[in-house]
Amino acid sequence: MPIYEYRCQDCGKISSFLTLSVSQTIEPICARCGSSRMKKLVSRVAVFRSEESRLENLADPAKFGDLDENDPRSLAKWMKKMGRQLGEDLDEDFESEIDQALEEAEKAKERSEESEDSSEDESPSDF
Repeated sequence: MPIYEYRCQDCGKISSFLTLSVSQTIEPICARCGSSRMKKLVSRVAVFRSEESRLENLADPAKFGDLDENDPRSLAKWMKKMGRQLGEDLDEDFESEIDQALEEAEKAKERSEESEDSSEDESPSDF
């Protein structure tokens, strides 16, 4: 069952119309203003993939090209991307846990840099 999208040339609202078959003709009418001056849009295509296909795609080494395992931001971005690609319904708790882990890693890095700076400032005493 195809879904067609049209933009109203009077008010600009985009409306979607579900048809029962490709051969069915429709007369689109704007849901907002009732105008029949509608222009057909090119819509995105949804492709449903099996879980096996999604997992194979995730295992592709090319997907890890921009991953820097030493950079917490890179890891957080990767984890969120993997969750979306798996099609899991990741709630706000997952997102906040990743963000919290990222903040803790950045604080630890700052503390490490501060301790390195303070150790460099201390000069060995002369005997």
